[in-house]
Amino acid sequence: MNESDKSPLTLRPAEPADAAAVAEIWRSGWIDGHLGHVPEELVAVRTPESFVVRAGERVADTTVAVVGGRGVVGFVMVVGDEVEQLYVGAASRGAGVAGALLAHAERLGREAGHERVWLAVASGNARARRFYERQGWVDEGAFDYPAVGPDGPISVPCHRYVKQL
Repeated sequence: MNESDKSPLTLRPAEPADAAAVAEIWRSGWIDGHLGHVPEELVAVRTPESFVVRAGERVADTTVAVVGGRGVVGFVMVVGDEVEQLYVGAASRGAGVAGALLAHAERLGREAGHERVWLAVASGNARARRFYERQGWVDEGAFDYPAVGPDGPISVPCHRYVKQL
């Protein structure tokens, strides 16, 4: 662990100035967890520019994790009872950032009055699936998630994970 990793972790609402960092973490993490597990049609539309646009549009739904002088190291997007996106930069994985972001998302769901929250994980993303199971989430089974595409939804084979609050 280097010195910058010893700085405290802070979670805060995203600001428009965070969108570029969120987009880069999102793009990199999406590639790590999705290539080979989602339809090629979706891969073709998930360009670097698409992540920049989407991150900018989603600032209001986003909480960022910040570590000292390193800036944004991860983020979570929550809408209603769905944890829509959760990504941590590769250099900060395994340091508790994802767990802190997920616990925050669960709190947001509880504060909004939901009895449970859910999220979708690409069926082949074994690393993410193990993480959610370690965090007490339950796999309710396979389903086709309608990922947003430029010409309408793109069906992605996923598993629906839920957590009672």
